[in-house]
Amino acid sequence: MSLEVIEVETAPNPTATVLLMHGLGADGRDFVSIANELSLEAVGPVRFVFPNAPVMSVTINGGYQMPAWYDILSADLTARQDEKGLRQTQALINTLIARETGRGIAANRIIIAGFSQGCAMALMTGLRYPQKLGGIMGLSGYLPLAHTLAAERSAASQGVPIFLGHGKRDGVVPLAAATATRDALTALGYSVDWHTYEMEHSVCMEEIADMNAWLLRVLADGRSA
Repeated sequence: MSLEVIEVETAPNPTATVLLMHGLGADGRDFVSIANELSLEAVGPVRFVFPNAPVMSVTINGGYQMPAWYDILSADLTARQDEKGLRQTQALINTLIARETGRGIAANRIIIAGFSQGCAMALMTGLRYPQKLGGIMGLSGYLPLAHTLAAERSAASQGVPIFLGHGKRDGVVPLAAATATRDALTALGYSVDWHTYEMEHSVCMEEIADMNAWLLRVLADGRSA
């Protein structure tokens, strides 16, 4: 199985990739407009890769079939987790990262990012990836399988830049889940660029501006590494 993707390039011959995963029930088109709001010319041509999640039954939604990176088993996102689904999707995302390195993009010029479920997958995958990536950007999400991270994280991930943004009024992924994620990562020695916003389960212009500044910084660092 492989993932269908939408690709947008800011200019020919990209030298960096941002792989951005959508949230539950959405698709790869969901963040194309937000990517178009970013101004990354200073770090050279960038390829945005927006994968489409597979369609599956989602337990919390009565078994209704929808695009999902893994099953959601209960309202308490970390009480019961779909470990099999998380690991299957991790392998698919690993394949997409390897595809980018195969196209000539250095691992330290690849940003793995996501919103909500996509954020969970970005953290799940990026922290375990055997090469150091350019960064991990998590929006309105949480850290899945947190209890396995200390044993499973890659040594290469230790210095990876991490951006976490979350709405203070998020009713889908509570702010407490995001602060717990931040604290768990910090306890393991990761440096987290932490932001909260006066919003619900969404993205706002202030967050886009912060994402833009962070991407410029980490991709500039990656180019000189």
